[in-house]
Amino acid sequence: MMDGPAIGRVLVSNAEGFAPGDYVVHVLGWRDHAVLDAAGAQKVDPNLAPLTAYLGVLGVPGLTAYIGLERFAKIKEGDTVFVSGAAGAIGTQVGQIARPKGAGRVIGSAGSDEKVKLLIEEYGYDAAFNYKNGPVAEQLAKAAPDGIDVFFDNVGGEHLEAAIGALRLHARIVLCGMVSQYNDEKVVGPRNLWNLSVTRSDILAFMFSEELDLQPDFVREVGGWLAEGKLRYRETVREGLDGTLDAFLALMRGENVGKMIVKL
Repeated sequence: MMDGPAIGRVLVSNAEGFAPGDYVVHVLGWRDHAVLDAAGAQKVDPNLAPLTAYLGVLGVPGLTAYIGLERFAKIKEGDTVFVSGAAGAIGTQVGQIARPKGAGRVIGSAGSDEKVKLLIEEYGYDAAFNYKNGPVAEQLAKAAPDGIDVFFDNVGGEHLEAAIGALRLHARIVLCGMVSQYNDEKVVGPRNLWNLSVTRSDILAFMFSEELDLQPDFVREVGGWLAEGKLRYRETVREGLDGTLDAFLALMRGENVGKMIVKL
């Protein structure tokens, strides 16, 4: 079985605090039934937010965005922030969280003109571009002519090289994902790493599961923004367990807007 976050409804429980009918998040992934220890389940309230939100904006993607910005990007007032894969489940949240953290300008890249429009009109990005319309470095230079202070990378490859070339002094690169290279047999690294030394910038990597002490702050801040209607999110929903593989491959191709959800 493929492990990963899932929402389940309790059918039978021998554990205190869990009763039939309760909804829980667990990490046993691609299956229609699961038997698990109570320690591996977290009860969620469908009255506070739609159940799928606990897989996206209030789940791992939202927490990942929050951790990357709060602990590693350490945004300073007025920073210019560039986000690759900005229309995905993590990227859409990075752009929205960066603003109240002090970002002065937020720029995103996505894989279609429709997604670019969505980033600006719905998610509040100041600028965005379709990376398929031309070299990333050239489009980034137009969107951020004075350079960038933070790069939150979900894509890698050409995006990472372009961002390194656009860094200001003491900039921070947060490595979250490299979806453009996951299926490549031969991965080519950035050719301009020396610019990190010239700009005295940092490349930072993290695993969200090692930073879970920030979860209470995440729930308080992001949950509050969501309840107040200040945070927007979208989901791409596919139906049926037998469509899970197709949904996963579509995710790798960038066909989703927001969190990719498979509903049983």
